[in-house]
Amino acid sequence: MDSRRAIDEMEVLSRTATRFRPWLVSGKPAPRLLFFTDPLRTPDPQGVAERLPPGAAVVFRAFGAPDAEARGQKLRQITYRRGLLLLIGANAELAERLGADGLHLPERMTAELPAIRARHAHWWLTVAAHGEDAARAGAAAGADALVVSPIFSSASPSAGPPLGVEALKRIVAAVPTPVYALGGVRASTVDQLLDSGIIGIAAVEAFGA
Repeated sequence: MDSRRAIDEMEVLSRTATRFRPWLVSGKPAPRLLFFTDPLRTPDPQGVAERLPPGAAVVFRAFGAPDAEARGQKLRQITYRRGLLLLIGANAELAERLGADGLHLPERMTAELPAIRARHAHWWLTVAAHGEDAARAGAAAGADALVVSPIFSSASPSAGPPLGVEALKRIVAAVPTPVYALGGVRASTVDQLLDSGIIGIAAVEAFGA
């Protein structure tokens, strides 16, 4: 994605995200945008973080990279300076070392959330959910928010068949926990989510490579 197109895409997503319902977590507004990093699909996560609107969140997913801490430190500096949240994907130890704001857990780690909460009461904890049962489990575990995916067709190699907007609405109605939509969310699809009940959107490539 070229830089001009990336900026235009982010502008549309940022503007649309302000129309989702507001939500407070521990008395603070929850982010409307979650940017998920990916070593291959977002080769310049720092550049994307520099363009995100204040109040958004970066979810740094290192996937075991040997330079994860150095890369995370760069993102931590940007997020501090720009008023963004920094969540770390699936690695509580890395989150501790970086002084992150919280953790994002894949669906397979949902059962670990209560123990993590007990050690880090101040962290913002989100959990992935790929269907209604998983969303219910995440809500029961005490997640601050659920990231439901994939809603639309996604470029992620691990994404399954898209759930669709109607399934997303059923999930939102089934759980008390706020929901973000992930998977194929772009400027061309985001308007379809406006009446879904979610509090915000999550994306990888749509915010710019």
